[in-house]
Amino acid sequence: MNVAVARAAQRLPWLRRLPLARLVLLAEVAILAKAHFERLSPKERRRLVLLAREARGRPQNLSERERREFERLIAKVEPKVFAAHAMEKFAPVGRRRG
Repeated sequence: MNVAVARAAQRLPWLRRLPLARLVLLAEVAILAKAHFERLSPKERRRLVLLAREARGRPQNLSERERREFERLIAKVEPKVFAAHAMEKFAPVGRRRG
């Protein structure tokens, strides 16, 4: 694990400037994102990545059928639930909800 962190720090100089607490939070969010992405089957994950690459950030680059397929795959990942969990990770400790 230490070797992996050292290699990442060499390739990403800004990584050394981040406080450890932020790195831990980022790692937790990355793990959470992976868990949501794994709700898709391997075939669905490949298809989602292919559609995202083809779209290049512009939905109009996809056909109507591809857009519907992309939306269905994204819905299965549950982005709202992911965002809510990610916000909980970044929320200050002891923060009141309401």
